Amino acid sequence: MSATPLFSQLRRLEWLWRPLAAWCGGVAYPVTLWLAVLSGPPNSTSLRFFLCAVATVLPVALLRRHPLPGSALMLVGTFAVSAQRPSWEVVYLLVLVNDLNVLAVVASRARRVAFAVAVPTLLVQIASATFFTSGMDVYIRTLVLLVLALVAAWMIGLSVAERREHAVEQRAQVAAQAVAAERLRIARELHDMIAHSVGVIAIQAGVGSRVIGTQPDEARKALLSIEATSRETLAGLRRTLGTLRRTGPVPGAEPVSLDPAPGLADLERLAASTAAGAGVRVELRWRGVRRAIPADIDLSAYRIVQEAVTNVVRHARTPSCRVGVEYGREEVCVEVVDDGRGCESADIDRAGGWGLVGMRERVGLLDGRLSAGPRPEGGFRVAAWLPVPVPVVESDVRAGTEAAR
Repeated sequence: MSATPLFSQLRRLEWLWRPLAAWCGGVAYPVTLWLAVLSGPPNSTSLRFFLCAVATVLPVALLRRHPLPGSALMLVGTFAVSAQRPSWEVVYLLVLVNDLNVLAVVASRARRVAFAVAVPTLLVQIASATFFTSGMDVYIRTLVLLVLALVAAWMIGLSVAERREHAVEQRAQVAAQAVAAERLRIARELHDMIAHSVGVIAIQAGVGSRVIGTQPDEARKALLSIEATSRETLAGLRRTLGTLRRTGPVPGAEPVSLDPAPGLADLERLAASTAAGAGVRVELRWRGVRRAIPADIDLSAYRIVQEAVTNVVRHARTPSCRVGVEYGREEVCVEVVDDGRGCESADIDRAGGWGLVGMRERVGLLDGRLSAGPRPEGGFRVAAWLPVPVPVVESDVRAGTEAAR
């Protein structure tokens, strides 16, 4: 078996072996720590300290997944080692490790979990102090030192947690601003689409008014065209503007473009410009029967592909990617796949852009679905499914007109 299939198989079984390894390390910690204190000749303080320091790595994975049982196993090891009256270096090491665990739990977990870890830690440290102290004065000074160290760890953990919460709030604000800017841009592009549709309606209405007396068939065709175009535009308005909230002017937003709104037909030009400008080859694959779709859906599908290809250029570090477009009866699917380094979606957003936020916003406005994330075999995949209304054919229009009469 080659290395690549074996690595893929290990990744598929990651949900099994990672928790198992974490529990094995946590359970082995007290035993390993106890054996480390008893190993070597009586004067091998440096060796015992080194072995204890190495043993402290074992419960880290369990502490990240399950802090309560992981902390309990650490405290069991601390008390068992303290009963052997080790050197003061080992004692200070264990106190430091336990306090660092309290700091990490306070910084990342709920307050009730933090109390459930901090209180037993203090009690075990107080009980362990009876084994390596002599005299009431020394014992009291040791207790004061232990309490102060634990309080310091608690306060540092609270400070780290507050900084994280503040960073999350700032990130949420920036994301909200990005969503507002994206919606404003969608509204501007939708304006271009509506202007185009209204222009077509005006031209057809002019044609119909001129020939209605002499060429009734041509006038009827013009009216059917006006009806189909107006229905399509109205459907696009209801899909998009119905869910857009009012947004004020966003500083730094891009100016309104006077160029025609692009669509899936422009993907060949996008692929050519990406290969020429960024050196990333884009392979286009078309599936299904290519047909005209509503302008707002066509524009959103193009923008999703454009942003996904931009992310490939910026983050994937790969010379090529694949773009697939599939036309279904009631939806159109666009997919961008690469074989790059496959970073997480949040990592792409943190890298300085909000492309995935914009993709989700566009897909949500159209009642579609979006999937974005690393692939098990490596690389990254973005796929969007956008519902497309069933086109109104002339026979349906004719039937509707007769029913109205």
